[in-house]
Amino acid sequence: MRKAYRAGELLEDHCRACKTDRLHRVIVADANGAPIRVSCGYCNSEHNYRGGPRIDAGAPARTMPAAPAAPVPRHAQVPTAVSVAPQATFTRPPMSDLHEFEAVLRRVIREEAGFTAVEPATKWRGGTLVLRPGKTGLQDKTWPIDAFFHKIVMLRNRLRTLEQQVNGADLPEDAKVRLQGYITACYGSLTSFNLLFADEADGFTGAGGD
Repeated sequence: MRKAYRAGELLEDHCRACKTDRLHRVIVADANGAPIRVSCGYCNSEHNYRGGPRIDAGAPARTMPAAPAAPVPRHAQVPTAVSVAPQATFTRPPMSDLHEFEAVLRRVIREEAGFTAVEPATKWRGGTLVLRPGKTGLQDKTWPIDAFFHKIVMLRNRLRTLEQQVNGADLPEDAKVRLQGYITACYGSLTSFNLLFADEADGFTGAGGD
């Protein structure tokens, strides 16, 4: 039975930008849990789900020819039987092990940087964002809330990265304080989107927060 996915979960798919199999995060899934839109965990590109990995983990092992032996000086040569070094065999690790290592590595990096997995509140999952024009007769614009939430999380993560870069930069202290103030103001402007987060601690905190 095929596994049902929901937004925020990881799965393996073929990335059109990387041109290889990568771990992806589900952005949008249908009511049956079939992934529709995914984001590559390596290059952050978004694309429609392409049906899973395409590289065959059971491909035959590749062989590498042995390095040529160093020449023997003529005076040291003796009439002995010639021996041929066996060929070295390189076996590619199973693809499942590679992806498991990649997943663990990315999880460690996210946790060290403070970018842990974030999920939308249950009531918004699978919902639709509707933009309704003020003029009558114009068509509404709809957008999956899961995709919109993914954009909000990416913006939050990049603000955090910017904040870390500013704190670690070789800048005068007054310049750091000024830049930090701009970043904090951005957090404050985005607190309206905190209602989308399942965990309030994952949301934005403005100047009035802890």
